[in-house]
Amino acid sequence: MTTVESAGQAGAGREATSEDVVLLLPNAAAVLDGATSLRPTEYSGGWYAARLSEALRPRLRADEAGLPELLSASIAEVAGSHGLRPGDSPSSTVSLVRWDDSTVEALVLADSPVVALTRSGTEVVSDDRLAELGTGSDDGYRRWLRAGGGFDEHHFRHLREAVDATGRWRNVEGGFWVAEADPAAAHRAVRRSWPRDRLEAVLLASDGVSCGVDRYGSYPSWRSLFEHATSESPQAVLERVRAAEESDPDGTRWPRPKRHDDQALVVVRFD
Repeated sequence: MTTVESAGQAGAGREATSEDVVLLLPNAAAVLDGATSLRPTEYSGGWYAARLSEALRPRLRADEAGLPELLSASIAEVAGSHGLRPGDSPSSTVSLVRWDDSTVEALVLADSPVVALTRSGTEVVSDDRLAELGTGSDDGYRRWLRAGGGFDEHHFRHLREAVDATGRWRNVEGGFWVAEADPAAAHRAVRRSWPRDRLEAVLLASDGVSCGVDRYGSYPSWRSLFEHATSESPQAVLERVRAAEESDPDGTRWPRPKRHDDQALVVVRFD
């Protein structure tokens, strides 16, 4: 038996639209975190994540190809249908989990992790290439926030400069890989698989949730996050992480691109 629960909310408030997209199927789950554009564009990252999710849906249902192959085909479909070009396209992270009676497999492209809670411990499937890029491009906005400047126009000017500098390394050798308009990026994803009987659960999270473990200390471990999600609800997890951000409204303690990020969390339990 498999039990799936999820929750999501926008960073800008309950009435706003989140750019995080959750896809749930009887045999699979996905979280896609559309990249927020800081300049006027025809299509947003959230728009792209939603289109890619819908392209993935029938392919995940069919269960006839490997995860990289079906993601590659989905990227090609969205790019072809909307005339998207590599280097000039909205983009999204992708985290996929698919299961059958014997196996659970995961794919992670960019910074939305999958966490496997096994009978013997916790395994985090993460794609750290963006974090390890080391361009120093984010120093400006982080310095501004640490100095107490807050999330004002100066912050967003520094942030735009950082995004422009980092963008040059998107989907190139030596850089980082993300779903965009180049289907080949799917084959650069991080992959894992496990025998199903080894797993208690898997979690899929956008970085607006994983920061509660990785940065804020809202949870001392992924196990404790899972226990909170199951004893209360996935939404309770989102609220605890959001509370940490509300305790640091100007980003001085935890310099970050936005005061509040969009959040998405999926909890899949294998009973």
